[in-house]
Order: sequence, then structure tokens, then C-alpha cells
Amino acid sequence: MPIKFKSQEKGEPGVPGGGVKKYYATIVTDGEATIDSLVKEIEKFSALSEPDIFGVVKALENVIQDKLANGKIVRLDKLGSFYPALKSAPSDTPEQVSVANIKGVGINYRPGSRLIAALRNAAFRKA
Repeated sequence: MPIKFKSQEKGEPGVPGGGVKKYYATIVTDGEATIDSLVKEIEKFSALSEPDIFGVVKALENVIQDKLANGKIVRLDKLGSFYPALKSAPSDTPEQVSVANIKGVGINYRPGSRLIAALRNAAFRKA
């Protein structure tokens, strides 16, 4: 099934009033895949039962949370990597940097080679 897209008008960032506006292609999402729906699909390719698969997925979620909270990079082979990230206020010297500089935390994700290839090879259709 092709990925749907539409045209969307966008202005120039940082220019008051948006500057010269142009049109760009943007993806139109087509629903979502939940853990439950993914588990049901995985069950078709596995000897494991639905509750077993769900348990493994939930356990993976818990382990990933723990590893990220401890500053680890989580590499899931061809799926990609998750790693912790900070938003920080600047300081004039390295000695002035402290916990007080941290303004936010987040998680970055880098997709693996198979996911990147899947999107490179995807078909597109205007919605």
C-alpha cells in the first residue's frame, strides 16, 4: 500500500509574516498500529501465543525504559537505536555546568538499515 501525501503551504522560518510561502509534500498518516495489533500480526509468524508475545513486548518496553534511565544506548539491531538526550541552558565555562543547566530530557531514535530501506522503497500516492 502506498504512503499518502498532500501539499501543504509553509512559510520561511524566522521571517516575520512567513516570507515567501511555498508548497511542500507532507505525509497523510493512515491510522496507527498499536501493540495489540502488532502482537496479533507477530503471532502469525511465530510459534508463540498472543499472551506470550505481548509479555515479551511489554518486558522489552520495561527493559528499554530502565536502560535509557541509566544513560545507556539501546540498540535493537536492524530496528534501530534509542538513546537519551538533554536540552541544556548554556554556561560560560565548563565548571559552571551543573544539573541546574538541564532544562529537559528526551529520547532520540535512529532507525536501522531495514527500516530506512523500507521507506526508501515505499510507493507514494497523492491523497
